[in-house]
Amino acid sequence: MKKKLLTLAAIALLSITGYAQKLVIKGSDTVLPLTQKEAENYMKKNKANNVTVIGGGSGVGIAALLDGTTDIAMSSRKLKMSERMKLQEAGKSAKEVIVAYDALSVIAHPSNKVGKLTREQLEDIYTGKIKNWKQVGGDDMQIIVYSRETSSGTYEFFKEHVLNSKNYASSVLNMPATGAIIQSVSQTKGAIGYVGLAYADKSVKDIAVSYDKGKTYVLASMENALNKTYPIVRPLYYYYSTSVEKKVKPFLDFIMSQEGQNIVSSVGYIPIKK
Repeated sequence: MKKKLLTLAAIALLSITGYAQKLVIKGSDTVLPLTQKEAENYMKKNKANNVTVIGGGSGVGIAALLDGTTDIAMSSRKLKMSERMKLQEAGKSAKEVIVAYDALSVIAHPSNKVGKLTREQLEDIYTGKIKNWKQVGGDDMQIIVYSRETSSGTYEFFKEHVLNSKNYASSVLNMPATGAIIQSVSQTKGAIGYVGLAYADKSVKDIAVSYDKGKTYVLASMENALNKTYPIVRPLYYYYSTSVEKKVKPFLDFIMSQEGQNIVSSVGYIPIKK
């Protein structure tokens, strides 16, 4: 009986101090590899805690925040006004934290002769005005255009900041995950796509981008994102309800610590703290 009471007291103490926690984090596929690595290191230091990390897209994470099935929503875009209104209607107050930055890399098949594109050319490719690589200095070959699906924050960001908020062409192929874009572009000679810098690998070719109508072209890289010469850089967000602030704070504190920000760099994202 005495042993049982001690066990119960220990459980109660863990609950009070917040050391025994089950945390659910859901949302952006862009933020997913970073959060997985952060969670892995956090759990090594806090063995009584369990952090579950699930992808699916920014919209999926925010929907989960609305219905209370996640503690933290990962997002590669800011909350929309409609989402803020829904939170307000549900009597919830959400807090926003920028945990890192990400450069969005434009990619093509490795055999593609084209190594650089202006923002205007990217807009014309994704809105369907440019359909063949020969129109931008490449071979006479149809451009196969890949994008993230509409629930993705990356889709929204690319539309707003690269397409100047113009609509994607109906011919654009929407992929359910960033990994699917890498795979498709690497296997399709005429393909073009966009992915978070941390996902880009040697199976695809990085395209240098110009935001000054072709005067200067810059490749996506950690260095170019940090020195602000690469133009397609965005913040990565966590959103959580104020009602679970005490629960999520230890994990957030870990990410914002020097150790956590070192992990940001090691995974291929741009840290807030250098």
